[in-house]
Amino acid sequence: MTELYKTVASSQTTLTELMIPSYSNFGGKIHGGIILGLMDKVAYACAAKHAGNYCVTVSIDTVNFVAPVEVGELVSLLASVNYVGKSSMVVGIRVQSENVKTQHIKHTNSSYFTMVAIGDDHKPASVPGLILQSHLEVQRFYQAYHRKELNRYYKQEADRIKTPTEIAESIEVIRNERCRIELPELR
Repeated sequence: MTELYKTVASSQTTLTELMIPSYSNFGGKIHGGIILGLMDKVAYACAAKHAGNYCVTVSIDTVNFVAPVEVGELVSLLASVNYVGKSSMVVGIRVQSENVKTQHIKHTNSSYFTMVAIGDDHKPASVPGLILQSHLEVQRFYQAYHRKELNRYYKQEADRIKTPTEIAESIEVIRNERCRIELPELR
């Protein structure tokens, strides 16, 4: 059987929605939770198109809120599969808002969602490979691969700090940070 591959373009997805007053927070700006919900929706649509299966969100790698979104603006969320593993996909999302009167467009958010395809048996399902057709697509694939490796390293480091010696070393590293260490054995 030949392994299936799909282009990045074949699953790119754009979701556009008008920001209405009920989406605003107490500061009069669009609530970050609304934006996150829309990001999850577009990540699902993009991943499901690529996988040909139901998909679930397994992690969100840093959501950067760059600029506020105003009531009355059109928000567009542009999503593409940047990386694929066996059953997982990293979907890159760029959020931009447009003032319909001035036609000014601003970048408001970026994030990376890791999605996993789920088969009819409710277990992770294999996803097609990714055909990279531009330098930008190669760059994004590599960056997602690199973020995955860094996240694995961060998790190993966080899990490593368990023995009294490792905890003592950690205390020395953070001693000059903005915290007070009041462990009973240090008094």
